[in-house]
Amino acid sequence: MRHRKAGRTLGRTTGHRKALYKNLITELIRHGQIETTEAKAKAIRPAAERLITIAKRGRSGRISEVHARRLIRARLNDPALVSVVYDELAERYAERPGGYTRIFKLGPRQGDGARMALIELVE
Repeated sequence: MRHRKAGRTLGRTTGHRKALYKNLITELIRHGQIETTEAKAKAIRPAAERLITIAKRGRSGRISEVHARRLIRARLNDPALVSVVYDELAERYAERPGGYTRIFKLGPRQGDGARMALIELVE
């Protein structure tokens, strides 16, 4: 029984799962939307939204800019995307209190029937 076991494991070890999340979030920031399985989309949504919230807190002065950039850098695989999150996305969502991503359910995948979803950054 999975009582009191929070979070999704996705059938992976901890290191593999963390690397998967970093890769998916990095590609979501880079492309604005990605197509993945529904479970993976639901798993990365809170982490992706937390990145934007960290950037907004850094821009508003609630935490230092250097600290915010370092926290964002630790959660992405591409250092060039730190400025995208900090400058562009934080500015775009400055007035929005949350809900920076949207998940669309697409249907089953052709090969194995896995439920697919599109996760995107809201405009």
